[in-house]
Amino acid sequence: MPLVISHRDRNAQRISALDERAEVLRLKRGMGIADARAMHPSIDIVEADPEADRRLLEGLADWCDRYTPLVALDGADGLFLDVTGCTHLFGGERTMLDEILTRFFHQGFDVRAGLAATPGAAWAAARFCGDRIVAGGEEEALLAPLPLAALRIEPEIRASLESVGLRTAGAVMAAPRAPLARRFGATLLLRLDQALGRLDEAVSPRLPVAPLSVERHLSEPIMLTADIERLVSLLARALKSDLERRGEGARMLALLLFRVDGAVSRIAVGTSRPLREPVLIQKLFHERLAALEQDIDAGYGFDLVRLSVLSAAAFDMQQADLAGEAEDSDADIALFADRIRARLGEAAVLRPVVVESHLPERAVTTVPFSEAPQRRAPPRQRNTPPATVFPPERPIRLFRSPEPIEVPATEMPEGPPMNFRWRRALYRVARAEGPERIAPEWWRRQPGEEEAPTRDYFRIEDSDGRRYWLYRQGLYGASEVPPRWFMHGVFA
Repeated sequence: MPLVISHRDRNAQRISALDERAEVLRLKRGMGIADARAMHPSIDIVEADPEADRRLLEGLADWCDRYTPLVALDGADGLFLDVTGCTHLFGGERTMLDEILTRFFHQGFDVRAGLAATPGAAWAAARFCGDRIVAGGEEEALLAPLPLAALRIEPEIRASLESVGLRTAGAVMAAPRAPLARRFGATLLLRLDQALGRLDEAVSPRLPVAPLSVERHLSEPIMLTADIERLVSLLARALKSDLERRGEGARMLALLLFRVDGAVSRIAVGTSRPLREPVLIQKLFHERLAALEQDIDAGYGFDLVRLSVLSAAAFDMQQADLAGEAEDSDADIALFADRIRARLGEAAVLRPVVVESHLPERAVTTVPFSEAPQRRAPPRQRNTPPATVFPPERPIRLFRSPEPIEVPATEMPEGPPMNFRWRRALYRVARAEGPERIAPEWWRRQPGEEEAPTRDYFRIEDSDGRRYWLYRQGLYGASEVPPRWFMHGVFA
């Protein structure tokens, strides 16, 4: 049964796509659905789903990464592949083009392809000449007999050109350039020059191109996770030499698994430090594959596995001792954190980072382990004795939010409490140190916002030897509102 895809254009349903059987019935794109059904009541009409079409096209673009990393979307029904320097890997241009068409055919797609030295000529060859390879310098001969649509110009410009008798690309090329630019705009000449190779036209890939990649084509598809991990180890060894030559280590790695039926699985892992040891890379992907084992569908197997470095950084070499071992206590911690993050996600491991702030609850924040600055040993100063600086004592446990407490009495208005009630329990103060005054951060105050009150912190020890860190918010007599007391932390 002939199939027609409809879409709403203003207030009417029109044909947006149709199969070959519908074309035989002389139906065309843009025709009203009512007219098409009146002519052929037996046609099958399906409503268009642009979002599903987009996802399908992006899936096909992912699959085309096996031929080149430079893959771009062309509208709603086309792909651009920049295969410069890649054709020899597949036996030449004709062999590569035949393989692409054959694989798409077996996946159930009717594909038309063209190969040329310029994107414009390749686009015209694919859409108007079918399966054709255009040699360098033959772009003009290709375009000359083709209709104006082969130049990738707007319908309004095509209509204007046809109104003056210019109905083919060859007629436009034979016409004087200056009158064409004045009457039809610079876009017409731009598209013409791009197709003929007079102006460069870059293909912008939909995904960033990895600076380093290694891959393995398999004669027999693999499906088991153990086989994938073994290939990861082999690819990581091949990648190590390239990283050593560049003096870099990987910070972000991606594993691409190309399934024989066209689906592609992308698995990425990040590292907190530059990494290039194959064993360590294999361990990271072991954790990631274990976490995604239920989500990876091998289908009929993977016939291409690629390991790419998405991000790299300078690799700092460390001096080893006489036994050949380099002492780096942070390396084991970083590897442990990376493996946890690979299995449980980026937010599974956080690291505290000091922030410039006077307020204790703002002085430290937590960031993902990979984003935390690396700790470095401070430079040693010669002939200068180290200064003895004792920072203010802080509790071993700081509450996320200060908890209010009740203070019935104090020895003096600005002094520590004699006892306090916290969490329904009464505590009698045996010793106290303070106050340590912390003023509000006035530079953070927004316009119209009231200034935060001053805090006076005290280190308190109760009659049982337990130590607390509490503060009085506000000053006596500074405002009509009496000061309030809060518990902010406890000592060991």
